Amino acid sequence: MTTARDGGGGAEPAREESVGTVLVAAAANLGIAVAKAAGGLISGSSAMLSEAAHSVADTVTEVLLFTALRRSGRPPDARHPLGYGRERYVWALLASVATFVGGAVFSVYDGVHTLVAGERLGNPFVAYLVLLVAFVLEGVSLLRGTRQIRREARHHEVSARLYFRWTPDTTVKAVVLEDSAALIGLLLAAGGLTGGHLTGSGIWDGLASILIGILLAGVAFVLGRDNTSMLIGSALPPRTVAAIRRELESAPHVVAVLDLVTSVLGPRDVVVSAKVDFAGAATSDQIEQAAEEAERRLQRRFPAVTRVYLDPTPPTDAPDEGGSTGQV
Repeated sequence: MTTARDGGGGAEPAREESVGTVLVAAAANLGIAVAKAAGGLISGSSAMLSEAAHSVADTVTEVLLFTALRRSGRPPDARHPLGYGRERYVWALLASVATFVGGAVFSVYDGVHTLVAGERLGNPFVAYLVLLVAFVLEGVSLLRGTRQIRREARHHEVSARLYFRWTPDTTVKAVVLEDSAALIGLLLAAGGLTGGHLTGSGIWDGLASILIGILLAGVAFVLGRDNTSMLIGSALPPRTVAAIRRELESAPHVVAVLDLVTSVLGPRDVVVSAKVDFAGAATSDQIEQAAEEAERRLQRRFPAVTRVYLDPTPPTDAPDEGGSTGQV
């Protein structure tokens, strides 16, 4: 017997909040990119030009993340009965590549070029003004992202740090990481600019540009790793899997959960599959009612669980305990 039912009633408002977070970040980054490019050309700062490339890469990233949110929200159809949830991770993975190629590679190249060829420093006043405005705008974008993380962490009754580590919503994670990197990059650019004008040497600006590139490469690596994991098929965190097991085992007529598999299709779209040992004296009607009750319990406690598949299985068919938490 298999039972399944769609759920996740709170998915749409949460997705729209993520869309708003991404759009705020995109608007901020587009304006900042233009201002940084102008400031870099006027001041002659390679670190400022690297920051301009950083903001351009971030803008492209936000466009890709917006595409990810829209396309992954399409309903299931005959060809894709489990929906399009994982398509968001394809676009988010492309966004991490854009961060690496458009930001990290250019920044390292520009920094090395400055160290080798040197640079002629111009008026730093405009550059400092741009950095200050950019810092404020990036801070506003970061504040929105962190507020969303905290709200969702409270909803799941976990710490913000733990939620940020495990969240399958890689779009919000990308905004928070990129805005954090942007603030650090602005400080590095300001340091390089100041060092160059105090010493008259472009080495400080070149080093700042290289450090910005390394920072962006680190962000791209983390986001690429997380999105690749989701595309392959990621299980829920071990603590959540254990809670799901306990919830299933507390259902009427359930003796034991022999095998349990969870698979994340999207931030609020999780499939739970389990082989369950029901009491030997239970009738087929009782087993069916117990399966329905177990499904209702799971979806009340874990709203992200949209599908539950339970397979009545004798204990002799149970696999080894080491395979009880897998991926599909």
